[in-house]
Amino acid sequence: MKSADLARLRGIYPLADDDPRWRHDARAVVEAALAGGATALQLRLKRTSDRDALALARWASERAHKAGALLFVNDRFDLADLAGADGVHLGQDDVPPERIPAELRERLLIGLSTHTLEQVRKSRSRPADYIGFGPVFGTASKESEWSPRGTALLAEAVAAAGRPVVAIGGIGLANAGEVSRAGACAAAVISAIAEAENPTEATRALAAKLL
Repeated sequence: MKSADLARLRGIYPLADDDPRWRHDARAVVEAALAGGATALQLRLKRTSDRDALALARWASERAHKAGALLFVNDRFDLADLAGADGVHLGQDDVPPERIPAELRERLLIGLSTHTLEQVRKSRSRPADYIGFGPVFGTASKESEWSPRGTALLAEAVAAAGRPVVAIGGIGLANAGEVSRAGACAAAVISAIAEAENPTEATRALAAKLL
């Protein structure tokens, strides 16, 4: 069942972020991403209260499932579970995937961010269904202690991972094709959609570059 669900993690992987600097808020990005054909998306709620985050995640989960798409919640496996989401995406400093209760690991898809080949190789023995790798290019969407990794290192990560790899960091129309050619199954994007004049059309255009 998990492998069938994971097959929908491909192409464009929009992140609906609650940072107030974006032109479009998280709810609008969810709507636009689904209208633009995204088959997986992630809620990244760093500033929203738990009560409001749960309400938003439940709404987004319902919308995603009606559209046949996967919904991931950033950082919070408990929120993902309560909202009926499909998975959780964890950073290196978040709750380790090994600490998520076994019954939830059986249901939730688990993504894990990586930034080095060492982290990628170590992830092979960890209970993660896919890994994120980046930042591939320079990005202002989120703070990172890591310099841009580049597509050559992304290709090495894909070869070493033993599972699907989602590229993240500074990806837009100009370089999305490079990410696809490096072997990533999907490209996670924030500003390329959240700042677009027409986020639905931006989703479609990016998806076309990632076929």
